[in-house]
Amino acid sequence: MAASLSGLSSFSTCLASTTSKTASFHLHKKTNRVSFSAPLVTPSVLRSKRLPSLFAASGDIDVEVDTSQPEPVEAQLASAAAVASETPKGAEVFAVVMIGSRQYIVFPGRFIYTQRLKGANVDDKIVLNKVLLVGTKENAYIGQPVVSNAVVHAVVEEQGLNSKVLIFKYKRKKNYRRTIGHRQPNTRLRITGITGYENFPADPILSS
Repeated sequence: MAASLSGLSSFSTCLASTTSKTASFHLHKKTNRVSFSAPLVTPSVLRSKRLPSLFAASGDIDVEVDTSQPEPVEAQLASAAAVASETPKGAEVFAVVMIGSRQYIVFPGRFIYTQRLKGANVDDKIVLNKVLLVGTKENAYIGQPVVSNAVVHAVVEEQGLNSKVLIFKYKRKKNYRRTIGHRQPNTRLRITGITGYENFPADPILSS
């Protein structure tokens, strides 16, 4: 117990010298327990070189100080580029396609929700030929207004409904209240590929 008290005394002295605040401990005679109160230890205090020496002098507390330096920014960027280079080959191309009166950006292997496609059943393969733009890592194929011969292949996965929208009508002093719910039909498409754009005039992408 004497060795523990000496270690706590050294620790409180170090905290008082590094934080300009007092630290104290109390010995409860009935339970033989020591309660210790100290101010908030900031990272600057933990990085202090005095703490390990005081702990080592007490003989009861083992302290390990992490002196490793973080990786340089260049190394972190290189590792991020390596992870990006491991992405699937299908993710290197994207397209902007028009379905109905709306435009969607699509990637091979991903899915999108569109307005309900009438006459399409689940597992049907469809072709979207209103492709406005196709982009790769090196080139951009900008349609005028569409990219000729470019098509987006997709598979119908689900015919569902959007989340419910509540419409509330109210007229004051007339005891008129109406609540109406609506769920817009939608179609879930899985994009399987983007083809036919290779022979269209391309604009090179300038890398910074």
